[in-house]
Amino acid sequence: MKRRAFLARSAAAAALSGGIGSPAIVRAASATTLKFVPYADLALLDPLVSAFVTRNHVMMVFDTLFAIDEQFKPQYQMLAGHTVDNDGKLWTLTLRDKLLFHDGTPVLGRDVVASLRRWATADAFGQALMDATDDLSAPNDKQVVFRLKRPFPLLPDALAKPSNLMAVIMPERLAKTPPGTRITEMVGSGPFRFLANERVSGARNVYAKFEQYVPREGTPSFCAGPRIVNFDRVEWLTTPDPATQAAALKANEVDWVEQPVMDLVPSLKADSDLRVEVLETTGLIGVLRFNHLHPPFDNPAIRRAALRAVSQKEFMTAVAGEAGPGVINDRVGFFAPSSAYASTAGMEHVTNTPDLDALKKEVAAAGYKGEKVVFLGAADVPRITAICEVGADVLSKIGLNVDYVSLDWGTVVQRIYNKAPPSEGGWSIFGSMWGGLDWDNPAGNAVLRGNGENAWFGWPNDPRMEALRDRWLHAVDMPTQKSLAADMQRLAYDQAPAMPLGLYYQPVAYRANLTGFQKGLILFTGVKRT
Repeated sequence: MKRRAFLARSAAAAALSGGIGSPAIVRAASATTLKFVPYADLALLDPLVSAFVTRNHVMMVFDTLFAIDEQFKPQYQMLAGHTVDNDGKLWTLTLRDKLLFHDGTPVLGRDVVASLRRWATADAFGQALMDATDDLSAPNDKQVVFRLKRPFPLLPDALAKPSNLMAVIMPERLAKTPPGTRITEMVGSGPFRFLANERVSGARNVYAKFEQYVPREGTPSFCAGPRIVNFDRVEWLTTPDPATQAAALKANEVDWVEQPVMDLVPSLKADSDLRVEVLETTGLIGVLRFNHLHPPFDNPAIRRAALRAVSQKEFMTAVAGEAGPGVINDRVGFFAPSSAYASTAGMEHVTNTPDLDALKKEVAAAGYKGEKVVFLGAADVPRITAICEVGADVLSKIGLNVDYVSLDWGTVVQRIYNKAPPSEGGWSIFGSMWGGLDWDNPAGNAVLRGNGENAWFGWPNDPRMEALRDRWLHAVDMPTQKSLAADMQRLAYDQAPAMPLGLYYQPVAYRANLTGFQKGLILFTGVKRT
């Protein structure tokens, strides 16, 4: 990717616009309003949408039964307590007092049941939990009961995970919306209310402090503990142009830029009125995902050749530039480097100097018939643009007929639901990024699911992978779990459900008068102006 040319175009656009864009942004002078620039437009609001921008929105509006602390251990969030009986097969969860939805109605057990059922249709960890569940019910307004077929000690972890997709709670009337139908009415019980009447699609989303939210007692720790709101209002101002984002931050027109382009980070660091730091400490992992339903990527030999064509250093350099040590990791498998399950299993062919000519011959030998590869690239998210442009170039070099389709990220997220052939509006491959937390273990890593039509976008059907995952879920000790995870990674490098492209650490940039940020994710609770 020609990153310097991209930034030059951005700067020119900023000069022509004379500002950050429409709606106009005024100086962020109010101590009660936080102005935030997200990495992309919030195109889809439904908690079942797998996108970082949607996840950050969901974390503001909704709440979960458990929450992960900074030691990555689940703690009570909406719960007062729980009991486990019948040799681990009967879990009773009790809601804490004073839980209210934004429409003023109380949070009840039946809301929880409906919410968890909807979540579990789409989430990899949720699917595993429901596979082990014989019955899920609410015997009264304050309690929820899981009757399990077999012990599932990871139940709190499944309900606490803050990565896509989260087990958030909403009113039963909304939770009964079919999973394939997008929810647009945002009623949660979290610390912020979504102000739908102030939304400007593609430009602005606004949140207000939920005055009736009662934080739990204790000390904030990552997602766990009291969620304290220090701003009456938070405005998300969508601004795809990187140079305009940086200029607005320096001019004190906005308070916080989520993902400044890496080439602009040195100038932001040099400004004494700004702070630059990494909040998502498990990093961001680049991924190209194949569509397993249609040619050519229904052929594992072609997927395998494409996977072996990856130079992770090339991909991450396109994203982060010639960054200093510790910014990128070019030896990433199918588990995050921060994971206890990270290993080199199956990575014998991972190299930064792949033989593209030899791989081109492998593609031909695999029976490639010249089918068009419809590659969905995001034009408005620089880090994703970078991996997509490099990916399209690499696939072309190994003989694939690439049709690169440049779209905004919101349109990509909507189009990947389409299972039709690429020639009929579907797709062949797309690029995205996952957080390290998403790739922490086999239960939650959606890329490793092989359950066909119920799998994550791309829909691979791999019974062997499913069997290994099931064995991992039943394993009772870490050595066995690590061995099984290594087997899963070996199989992934053989069957190539996707292409890991390496990892980098993306900093945020914000005004120096902001404090209280929690490490781990983009969280708005705790942040305050001094």
